[in-house]
Amino acid sequence: MVAAPLSPQQISAATATVAAWEALASSPLPSRRQEDWRFTDASRLAAIEPHCWTGPDPFAGLVLPPGVSRLPADEAAALWQPLLLETGCDQHWPVRLNAGAEPARLALRIQADASPLASAALTAELDAAASRQLLAAQILLVLDPGASFELGLRLGAAARSACSVVVGAVLAEQASLTLALVASGHGDAALLAHLPVLQAPGSRLALSTVSSGWSFSRIEPRVLQQQGAAHTRLRGLQWVGEDQLADTHSLVRFDGPDGVLDQLHKSVADGNGRSVFNGAVQVPRAAQRTDAAQLSRSLLLGDRARIDTKPELEIVADDVRCAHGATVSQLQSEELFYLQSRGIARAQASRLLLAGYCQEVLRELPAAAAAWKPVERELQGA
Repeated sequence: MVAAPLSPQQISAATATVAAWEALASSPLPSRRQEDWRFTDASRLAAIEPHCWTGPDPFAGLVLPPGVSRLPADEAAALWQPLLLETGCDQHWPVRLNAGAEPARLALRIQADASPLASAALTAELDAAASRQLLAAQILLVLDPGASFELGLRLGAAARSACSVVVGAVLAEQASLTLALVASGHGDAALLAHLPVLQAPGSRLALSTVSSGWSFSRIEPRVLQQQGAAHTRLRGLQWVGEDQLADTHSLVRFDGPDGVLDQLHKSVADGNGRSVFNGAVQVPRAAQRTDAAQLSRSLLLGDRARIDTKPELEIVADDVRCAHGATVSQLQSEELFYLQSRGIARAQASRLLLAGYCQEVLRELPAAAAAWKPVERELQGA
């Protein structure tokens, strides 16, 4: 069934760019007839009524570390659209929604000498609370050759509010970026997040995403190694409970030789929650000697929960080392019995096993992001 088009009332606000909103209003929500949305019911978004954000600029009070400066608006605009085009997400519905919602913008340049001893680090928080509004934001990170940077981004929303973020990064040669997105929702809140990244040879990307508590969430990392010879490390964890839907669609493409990918995605589904993972890895003929590993691991906590996982390898090059895999399991009765035999109550034993399962992703978060204690609420209620 094709979802009904959004009404102008649902996606209109006085501060929005009129042309962008009108174009979006005349187009339908993504439907399950589209391959990328086959497992994802986007009709939930129609109930959000995303009036544009009227609160303060969430980036106004940021204090930047040494060597990190704001990019002029014209320079940021000149980099933003090519980034979206090259990563293939400029026409994606969530990206168009974000652009039409007059997003708060933050564009940063990170110099190579930002910190002589360690990466420059920054944290930011975006919380729509229970405002019944759409809080939209665009973040652009431009890393100079040899630069190193760490960003922790915390997202939150409640009731019928929504967060829409597009976090883009352009990594020059030998640059290193650690990016962590921790998203904790409540009630009927919705999350849409796009993460386009361009990597030059010799650059390193460590991207971690953790989401829980959203009625609807869709996270889309899209990484392009422009000439190969870069290192990409992706870690994802999503937890869904009663009547929640979480979808992660990732794409990594190698446009040159000697690229490396290490990807692990984990899901926990409880109640009648539904978790979706679609991870595509594209290795064209130019990407000889690519070394790519992708693993999806999912945990079902209830008989009504559902997991849809679809790792994909598209390989044309003939000299590669690529592997992928997917597992769906439950808590092991032998492990529960072992803990219970040591005097630990069953409920506590289950929480310990779940905490250990999540820790494989959580331990890679930067210290500042780990302090936000992601999925703690879900672990306590398990």
